[in-house]
Amino acid sequence: MSNFTRLESALGYHFTNQKLLQEALTHKSCASTKNNERLEFLGDAVLDLLVGEYLFKKFAHFDEGRLSKMRASLVNEKSFASFARDLGVADFLVLSMSEEQNYGRQKDSLLSNAFEAIMGAMYLEAGIDKVREILGKIIEKFYPNMRFENLLTDYKTALQELTQERFGVLPSYELLAQRGPDHKKEFFIQVCIHDAIYAKASGNSKKSAQQACAKLAYEELIKESTSQKCLQKDTQKNPQNQKESKKDSKQKNKHNEKESYIKDKKHKKPKSAKKSQKKAQK
Repeated sequence: MSNFTRLESALGYHFTNQKLLQEALTHKSCASTKNNERLEFLGDAVLDLLVGEYLFKKFAHFDEGRLSKMRASLVNEKSFASFARDLGVADFLVLSMSEEQNYGRQKDSLLSNAFEAIMGAMYLEAGIDKVREILGKIIEKFYPNMRFENLLTDYKTALQELTQERFGVLPSYELLAQRGPDHKKEFFIQVCIHDAIYAKASGNSKKSAQQACAKLAYEELIKESTSQKCLQKDTQKNPQNQKESKKDSKQKNKHNEKESYIKDKKHKKPKSAKKSQKKAQK
């Protein structure tokens, strides 16, 4: 049996039943031994629940729609594969010779499945509280300042929902150009909202270029919204500032009126001077 000390150290948990951990790391291509498919099935359910619970508690003001999108951004193959790589799971995978030659240790699918299986095995041995503790640490490490925008992967949908809510219109995407040979194309896209160009971006496919465009436009709209809210809050918090500014403007107006009055008096001739002029003319 392999020595899993390094993996357990990274994980922050020691398995009493080492055979259970080995099963969690064994790919189905190894037909002669127990593989990790059943533990993966269990781990998938446990992770779905715990990630949902984590987000529910952390973002108490978010509605169901936002929470669902955030969970989908965390509970997926790419995300779990990243967690597995950080833990060093690839070095401990038990693969068949053919899967080894097929670069199985580098595949997101195998790493993600193994991560789910490890969490399933931990749940069986130590219970849900231990999995909650370990998973929380992993998430906090990867997302120290977690925000809704940081987790988004489908910016096209997010932008569409935002523009509908704010402007009552849908964003439109326009292909500006495509360059390069067929096997290495680059697409240049711009996104417009209310006929105004909000962002331009490029990608190796139309879809990726549109997503990049949508991300830039979405972030721009969020910035606009944030700056407007800050101004409103500042006005609400400091009504005295408004009064002072009004007083200043009134004082300036009075000062200007006085200046213009003084200038007018300077330009006007005194009555005595006018009378003397008339006598001289006579």
